[in-house]
Amino acid sequence: MNPTSARPQSGFLVLVCLVAALGGLLFGYDTAVIAGAIGFLQEHFQLSPAMKGWAASSALLGCVLGVSVAGAVSDRFGRKPVLVLAGVLFLASAVGTALPSSFTAFVLFRVLGGVGVGVASMASPMYIAEVSPAAVRGRMVSVNQFAIISGMLVIYFVNYLIARQGDAVWNREMGWRWMFGSGVAPAAVFLGLLAWVPESPRWLVEHGREDEARTILTRIGGEPHAAAELPAIRDALAEDRARVGAEFTPGLRRALVIGVALAVLQQVTGINVFLYYAPEIFKQLGAGMDVAMLQTIVVGAVNLGFTVVAIWTVDGFGRRPLMIMGSAGMGICLLGMGAAAQAGVVPLWTLALVLGYIACFALSVGPVTWVLLSEFYPTRIRGRALSVATFCLWVANFVVSQTFPILDGNPWLVERFRHGFPFYVYGVFCGILVWLVVRYVPETRGRSLEDIERGW
Repeated sequence: MNPTSARPQSGFLVLVCLVAALGGLLFGYDTAVIAGAIGFLQEHFQLSPAMKGWAASSALLGCVLGVSVAGAVSDRFGRKPVLVLAGVLFLASAVGTALPSSFTAFVLFRVLGGVGVGVASMASPMYIAEVSPAAVRGRMVSVNQFAIISGMLVIYFVNYLIARQGDAVWNREMGWRWMFGSGVAPAAVFLGLLAWVPESPRWLVEHGREDEARTILTRIGGEPHAAAELPAIRDALAEDRARVGAEFTPGLRRALVIGVALAVLQQVTGINVFLYYAPEIFKQLGAGMDVAMLQTIVVGAVNLGFTVVAIWTVDGFGRRPLMIMGSAGMGICLLGMGAAAQAGVVPLWTLALVLGYIACFALSVGPVTWVLLSEFYPTRIRGRALSVATFCLWVANFVVSQTFPILDGNPWLVERFRHGFPFYVYGVFCGILVWLVVRYVPETRGRSLEDIERGW
């Protein structure tokens, strides 16, 4: 049996991938909790626009630190221990950000949680890609993106319900603390379920534990799948002995550069501006707090719904077509948002454009970028190479999240563009992303990881 045609023969693969994807759910939960809390934090700590950006983006600095070490640690100790580390950091951050005595203490625990997010952002899709047969790998890795968006939608609901428990004064003093503290429950569940998740079979083969790998591969796809996969994994490992700097051999250097470009462009097209600042954007357009938070829930629901569509199309329709159409749609919506904001168009039209942008992202650039990054690199350097790409992704996320309040509040820009200038910038980057995919990104649908490696 060809490994590309193997399909899981039990629910074992699905259950394992769902548990690993809880790391993605915590990723979304932890990063998006700031959306509902940022206004109350700004009032509580009397933050300037730059400090408001720091409150939102400090976790992303932690993400950069997390991916800096996650690749080497996962290659050395295994994929599962790294997932456990992420869960511990999520738990510590949820407690610490709920009980800070100062803004400095809050930022320190947000950075700690960000380290967990950075670790999970790399470890979860990599683990899922390594345990999944090629025929369903795109769908399984996309489940991680579904989990990320689910985490965001859940925390939007949680934030809304918490905010309704008191008045503005209560939310300024206590409400935001409950928002951050609510992360304790999902972090504890994640750590508990990880106890029965196995190690990646590809990592086990690399470290001479082939019997364990065979057992796991058999549970995933049956004896024929294990018999086909093990030789393919051994051959791939024999071709690449993981010398230092192996990422930068000619073929793999091209893969790394393309992966980094995709990771950066996923962020500089502006998605996290809407995921982290949505209530503030809607309030700026005239909505009250209740309406703004409800509109944010709608944004999360659209994000989730179209991510489901992406999961069911990525293995059938292909990676490239989804990326091209989605990036083009995002660019059109962003340019429309910029024009609407500049012209002072009513909020309803702006909401429609925001939802169109979110739908295009969720259908394509959001999940498919993670699928491609998890597929591009050989087993023995996948941790390090994916770490480099994810590091750059989080640096770009940090820059966008830190600069948006500054660009949006700059008097010179507001005078000329009202609040439309940032959307024009993100729209231009969407055009660059379309060009990159058309020109350089290969189609990986239906190909084994080892076949993709040989293609580079």
